[in-house]
Formats: sequence, C-alpha cells, structure tokens
Amino acid sequence: MINVLNPADGTIVGQAPEMDAVQVQAAIDRTCAAFPAWSRKLAKDRGDLLRRWFEIVREDKQAFAEIMVKENGKCLAEALGEIDYGLGFIEWYAEEAKRVYGDTIPSHADNAAIMVVKEPAGPTAAITPWNFPFMMVTRKVATALAAGCTMIIKPSEETPLTAYKLLEYARKAGIPEGVFEMVTGNPQQIGERFTGDDRIRKISFTGSTAVGKLLAAASGRSLKKMTLELGGNAPFIVFDDANLDQAVAGLVAAKLRNSGQVCISPNRIYVQDGIYDRFVAAVVEKVSKIRVDQGLQEEFVVGPLINRAGLDKVMQLIEDTKRRGATVLLGGNPHTKGGLFYEPTILAGLNDEMPIAHTEIFGPVFPFYRFSDEREVVNRANNTEYGLVAYAYTRDVGRAFRLSRDIEAGMVILNSGSVGTASVPFGGVKQSGYGREGSYYGIEEYVEVKYVLMGGLEY
Repeated sequence: MINVLNPADGTIVGQAPEMDAVQVQAAIDRTCAAFPAWSRKLAKDRGDLLRRWFEIVREDKQAFAEIMVKENGKCLAEALGEIDYGLGFIEWYAEEAKRVYGDTIPSHADNAAIMVVKEPAGPTAAITPWNFPFMMVTRKVATALAAGCTMIIKPSEETPLTAYKLLEYARKAGIPEGVFEMVTGNPQQIGERFTGDDRIRKISFTGSTAVGKLLAAASGRSLKKMTLELGGNAPFIVFDDANLDQAVAGLVAAKLRNSGQVCISPNRIYVQDGIYDRFVAAVVEKVSKIRVDQGLQEEFVVGPLINRAGLDKVMQLIEDTKRRGATVLLGGNPHTKGGLFYEPTILAGLNDEMPIAHTEIFGPVFPFYRFSDEREVVNRANNTEYGLVAYAYTRDVGRAFRLSRDIEAGMVILNSGSVGTASVPFGGVKQSGYGREGSYYGIEEYVEVKYVLMGGLEY
C-alpha cells in the first residue's frame, strides 16, 4: 500500500493501493472492453450520468475539501474553490456531450453527398499531478466521457485520496466499471503500460516538461493523440499606467495559490521603473499580513510545500539567488513552524542572468525585476522555453492588444490574476505543451474527424 502523508505535519492520512503490473493491465483491459458500448451510448445519456456525478459530489463538497487539505496541504478556502472549479468541468461537459457537431460539405459530384462526422477517439489514459487533485481529474475524465471515450487515470501518489473518492462517487452516479478506471503504483511502470498499449488511442498528461517529452516519445511509436500541459515560467508585467491596487491583489492571489506550487503561478514579476518602488512596497505590506499555517481553517493561509524535495528546491534556489546579489525584502527562510513550511519571500535586485529567472520556482516566492519600456519587457518575457501563461496590467487599450498579440503564450491574462474556468481553452505553446483542456476546444481533443462520401445517389 502507498501511505499518503499530510504535508502539514507528516502524519499518515490514508492509503492507496500499490498496484502491480497484472492489476494495472487488468484495469487497462476493462477500459478498452468498455469502449464499444460507451461510445455508442446516446450523448444525452452520457450527459445525464455526468450530471448525476456532478450533483452527488456537490452535495458532499465539504468532505472532499477536507480530504484535499489533509493530503495536499492547501487551505480549506482554496480547496473549496478548487472543487467549485472542478465541478464546473463536469457540469460543462454534461451539456457539451450533446454538441459534438459535424458538417455537410457541398459535393464535387452531382450524384453524391458529403458528410463530416466526429467519433470518439477510443480508450484513453490520463496522468494527473498532486497540486490540483480534484480539478485535474474532473477536467480530464468529464471531457473524455462526454466525447464517448473511456478513460483510465493515474493520479499522483502524493494525493490519490481525492481521486479515489471521485471514482467512488462516479460509481454511485452510475458510471460503469471500465468507463472510468483508476490505478496507482509505480509511475514509470504505469506510464509504460499506457504508452505501450496500442488500444489506448490518446493520453492526457499534466506535469513536468521532462516527463511529458518521455511520454510523447513513447506514445509516438503507436501515434497516439496527446494533450500535454507541461511546465511554465509565467511573466507578470505591471506597467506604470496600471491600477496598482488591482495589480497587487491579482499578483498576490495568483502567486500564493497552493503556496506557489502551480504551473500558472507568476514566476518573473516585471515592474516598470516609474512605479517599481511603490508597487514592491505595497506587495511587501500585503504579503506580510498573510498567515502561514495548516489548512483546516476558514480563512486563507499559506500552507506547506508538498514534500521535502519541493522544500529543498526552494531553499537552494533562494540561497543561490542571495549569493548572486539579490535583496531579500521579506522572508527568505524556512518558517519557524518547521516541517515543510516556508516563509512567503520577496526578492528584489534580480536580473535575467540569474538561474531563478529560468526556473519554475514552485514555492511562495516573489522575484521582482525592473523594466523600462514595452518592447524590452516583451522580449524578456518571451526569452524562455516555456509559453503557458502570461499576465499583464495596463490601462492602455492599444498596449493590451499588442501584448495579446506579441507575448508567446497559450494564455494571455490582462488586468486579472485569474486564469481558469470550464468554458475557456487551457494550454500552452513551446515547451509548455500542446492541446487544450476546457471549452468546446477541449472535447475536440477526444474525437476523430471522419469524412463520409455517399455516392450513387439519384436526385
């Protein structure tokens, strides 16, 4: 069995099965065997089952939130917010199942008709990370099932309890065995089973770019469809005409979400010269008032990092940045609470040559950089292998449109620190991956387009 630990105190909060190769293969076999019947099920009937899943999970959202806090470490307010976010995907795709439309095309022959239909891609697999243990599962599973695909999913070994509870409630809702399956165990072995089985026609992965490349290479042998949502190095740009109060609030909310352990977390904070000192001082004041604590309480707090490796990475990165001349304006040390807690940290005096500028931090760290003009900061923002999301604050409408065009990212967020909802396409460019999740674009990732020519017609 896999012991699941509470990152706030190290206690065991539950266990998940450590499946061997035989058990994993059996689950894959069930996923593949269930596909023909599920794919032929009326779209309305698939949607009704998803709707029922949505309703019974929503009734018990507090129980889901408490499990998530214990295994992930995020505070209760964030956990409840994640559940609302994740439920939105089940609700959205319960309706979207009925809207996978095809086309008719004017024929090139006078005795023929042409149709384009969309069919489920086939049995699918997904691998999800620990930082959003509820939403990552619902976003992938609801989309696949709505499209008529079956799905087997491997949640993170750090946070499997939320995922297994979602599976339990899916069964209560009437979603059959095989249509939605789950496995836990050795990540490499499970990944190899997913990529090596020719019957699995699509894999959706959220995680590191390094692992995404390995999965893509292995999946290429059987030409599987893939959705890859990988690493990020998000710029957060504040121009001197911005509404500073809104920019401060947006930055702090986006940065401290899940203690900074988010792929869309602001990673490089660029502030224009004219407002730099004032803006940084306002962020220091706001962040200094936020408590660090375990998550089972009503108000927002900054929780622990997920494990020792995550804490060590942040500590080493901060120490390296200090040695290179950065100024620590707030924090900069492990928290006095001990364990996996780290102080929210604000760093100034940074430059683009420091390793921190090219590293996905994954911690409660605010690295500040100065800039002078728009062209300069766009070039610096784009100087990264990643292209997931970028944020910018400006009240200049022309500049806002230029930024939306010129910044190399799959998502450009202007005058807001909030990115996601079920109705929008989530995904990146460059080494942040490809494919989209959410909106009607997301369900397109789970279908194949078939052209049908009906010849020999007599008109």
